[in-house]
Amino acid sequence: MNIIDELTKVLEARRGADHESSYVAGLYRNGLNRILEKVGEEATEVIIAGKEAVADGRQEALLHEVADLWFHTCVLLVHLEQKPRWVLELLEARFGTSGHAEKANRGQS
Repeated sequence: MNIIDELTKVLEARRGADHESSYVAGLYRNGLNRILEKVGEEATEVIIAGKEAVADGRQEALLHEVADLWFHTCVLLVHLEQKPRWVLELLEARFGTSGHAEKANRGQS
């Protein structure tokens, strides 16, 4: 089992957890808008960390912020009953296709 599958199992289990003792259960309890806010906050922190990585060479901070963004995106997917693995499968299916072609094909479906 890989980390995405392991994380998904934990996130699914947190649906029924006590929101006082589980950060993820608290996010689920607060609903979609709160989860979306967290994804937005983390995306902003990635942008800032990316700029700092270029300016100051702070690569480690960038990696931590991207990990936080991916984590919260997985929370969003599980909340909406999607499997994070499906995103990886979609990326795999797109592999070898130009970005322009992929985007044009997406508009047709």
